Amino acid sequence: MDRFNAMQAFARVVETGSFTKAAETLHMSKTSVTQLVQQLEVRLRVKLLNRTTRKVNVTADGAAYYERVIRLLADMDDAETSLSNASVLPRGRLRVDVPGPLARMILIPALPDFHARYPDIQLDMGVSDRMVDLIGESVDCVVRGGELTDLSLVARRVGDLRLGVYAAPSYLERAGVPSHPQALSAPPHYIVGFRWDRAGLVFPHAMYRSGERVNVQGRYVISVDDGNAGLAACLSGLGVIWLPDYMAREHVSSGELVRLFSDWQLDPMPMYVAFPPNRHVSAKLRVFIDWVVELMAEHTPMVDRRID
Repeated sequence: MDRFNAMQAFARVVETGSFTKAAETLHMSKTSVTQLVQQLEVRLRVKLLNRTTRKVNVTADGAAYYERVIRLLADMDDAETSLSNASVLPRGRLRVDVPGPLARMILIPALPDFHARYPDIQLDMGVSDRMVDLIGESVDCVVRGGELTDLSLVARRVGDLRLGVYAAPSYLERAGVPSHPQALSAPPHYIVGFRWDRAGLVFPHAMYRSGERVNVQGRYVISVDDGNAGLAACLSGLGVIWLPDYMAREHVSSGELVRLFSDWQLDPMPMYVAFPPNRHVSAKLRVFIDWVVELMAEHTPMVDRRID
């Protein structure tokens, strides 16, 4: 048994959920893929997959083994790539996780350019604002806004998001236009809360004007942990929201959102690419990070952290 081919076949079956689809992507026969997985199970003396006539499910042992296998396959691919001559383009599978709005509005529209540069890199992109266990979930890197709370990660600051305070016209007609940020902490006003961590806490926002500084906590009827959901809640008139300007721009132009407190300023939100300290920065990860830096320089260039 070729252990490398067997592990590769097993991983592809898990990812596609089918021996037939796995065989097609590996350019092998279904029989060969089946035999490789069976030989792997015999060698390991565990059942990796539950097979029925309709679908294939990974067992608990199989799921644990899969997480180790994909890391091993990635390391082998990186080793081969590092030994290739410099003219060979980076290749292989790259697992990343990025915030939903950033993916929808900036990263994904620019992906054709990335693919044209690096056609042999396969991106598996998770789209979320949740906390990601990079090692446990075998994620190569995450792109996140805000100060990183996990100090064990290696982080590279790639940009800053300029923020503003916005509300829908329907909300302002109902609650009135607030004259001061502190008005958002009392009736009839509400904010759309954003939960930054696993504890589900909604943190206050600091705002500045001519030496005056206020921290706005606000009351809410809804809090979310996803930027797209927060924007939708604001557009529905559920409250005032703090948004990166790039997310609000088209909605302001169309009249769906109104910017508030234009004479007040907020600290920009830093953007980071983060990865585990024990994760080898492969050629494919390095070019992805460099590409993100390019995009952020165009859309969200870095500024001074504190606006006075």
